[in-house]
Amino acid sequence: MAEKIDVFDEEKEQKAPRSQTLLRGLDILDAVADKPRTIQEIAAITGLTYSTVHRIVSVLLERRFLKADNAREFGLGPRLIELGFSAYSRIDLVQVARPFLEELSRLTRDTVHLAQREGLEVAYLDKLRGSRPVEISSRIGGRKPVISTGVGKALMLDQPETVLCELYRRDHQLLPGNMTEADWLVQMSNYRSGGYAYDLGEDQPSIRCVAAPLRDATGRVVAAISVSSTLEFMPPSRMRDLVPEVQRVARAISSELGARTG
Repeated sequence: MAEKIDVFDEEKEQKAPRSQTLLRGLDILDAVADKPRTIQEIAAITGLTYSTVHRIVSVLLERRFLKADNAREFGLGPRLIELGFSAYSRIDLVQVARPFLEELSRLTRDTVHLAQREGLEVAYLDKLRGSRPVEISSRIGGRKPVISTGVGKALMLDQPETVLCELYRRDHQLLPGNMTEADWLVQMSNYRSGGYAYDLGEDQPSIRCVAAPLRDATGRVVAAISVSSTLEFMPPSRMRDLVPEVQRVARAISSELGARTG
């Protein structure tokens, strides 16, 4: 039987102002975000007194923001899941990402893409043309193979080796002729370790791009962004220099989607 929490504070502690109580409640939710904890543990983490934690936890239990995981420990409740899914369902990815993509395009002067994966293809959700005299063949609503695009590879960074092998065997003809399956797996492993991906001319021989994944509140890769230009404006040294900038923007967008990026 779960520990009984009395709605009334046994010590008759004077009620804190509403805003302060709200902040304390949020601190308690943060304290149990990674795992269920006891009243004593929550008090130690938040710096609140046992009686204050006892009182606020009772309210959070009643409103289903917390639940009793066992006789003594309390974890996040179903109401938070309901609110999270409700908020997530209202997110317009293109609208959320657009200001960040505009900034990235302005800073780099290059074409910027936003894309999602649909099967073994990428679907372009947004495209901002840069200020350079460069034409990239992609278009909003268009699709390209995952294996031959920077955003496609960024979207596959979390996929297991079995999936990557299947992808290689299906579309390896789109890669440079001398790239073996082992080479492909090493390349993807390097991209995974770095948290980015390149297009090294697989899509169009003259085009290079730097891409990074976007993640949601669960940490899942849900989309990717990229900066693209011709080899003239995108030599290997500049591609390396662009990686942290593209990752910075990807983290900022991911944060808006609920991801923990700290």
